Amino acid sequence: MDWTSAQLRSLVELTRRGTITAVAEALGYTPGGVSQQIAGLERATGMELLRKVGRRVELTDAGLALARHAERILATEAEAVQALERTRGEVSGSLLVGLFATAAAEILPPALRTVREVHPGLTVRSRDMDVDEVYDAVATGAVDLALGLDYPDVPIPRDPALRVTQLYGERFALAVPSGSMDGRRTISLTDTRDLGWIMPAAASYYGRAVRTACRRAGVEPRVEHEVTDTAATLALVEAGVGVSTVTELMLRLRASHFDVVQLRESIERHIVVVFRSSAEHRPTVAALVDVLRTVAGTRGGGEADGVS
Repeated sequence: MDWTSAQLRSLVELTRRGTITAVAEALGYTPGGVSQQIAGLERATGMELLRKVGRRVELTDAGLALARHAERILATEAEAVQALERTRGEVSGSLLVGLFATAAAEILPPALRTVREVHPGLTVRSRDMDVDEVYDAVATGAVDLALGLDYPDVPIPRDPALRVTQLYGERFALAVPSGSMDGRRTISLTDTRDLGWIMPAAASYYGRAVRTACRRAGVEPRVEHEVTDTAATLALVEAGVGVSTVTELMLRLRASHFDVVQLRESIERHIVVVFRSSAEHRPTVAALVDVLRTVAGTRGGGEADGVS
């Protein structure tokens, strides 16, 4: 039958996520684009794969049956791509990388420069996404690999189908309005008890990690501004409206005027690269992972860094 990988992937994702909108967000399509993929698959099979149930849609028996086989078809296709890459005498091909904003600004550019020098036949494209979504994006095949974040206090659930390789670690410090700490260079989280915080929502891994560290120190953070964007967070600290955790990588995103003090308690995050286990020996993936490790090595070889 004449179907495409994109159509099969849309169908598989629908079994996992349940709604056209959720599939669109996972695969980087519009909801209309996902509907078109499914409609094309129905034309190719000559069968109804979806039916409306109220405001929702659900897979028909035919849709469920095809989805089960589609997972195997996509896995076989990935193996074929890997085998073809191995027959080439050089690393060449195309990869799509998922990444979050900080990685896009600070990690990807030097990696791309190295790729152009060392592997001129390798084309790397990128897609910006929410950092908490990169694991799903790799698992579903929406991207080939991704740069993500992992927190020791709130580790990302491990999927046997994925490889998570740490590139390097960063230790959080505290960004505070200028002059607010009376010259102190180190404080405890207990000293933040009466301060207003700027941090991501509690549902995010980052937000949960910071809240966990605060509660371990016996402090319930008074969150006055729930903000995900790093640049916006730093601007709010600069405006004097609250404090926030920061790392060296985050500080390089935006020239800011505030004080940075060390925390006695250790709060860390790990910058990681995520790829499918089945692609571990795919030449293009292995080459890009090696480049990312090289770039990370210039930042301290994976040890947790402080912020000066």
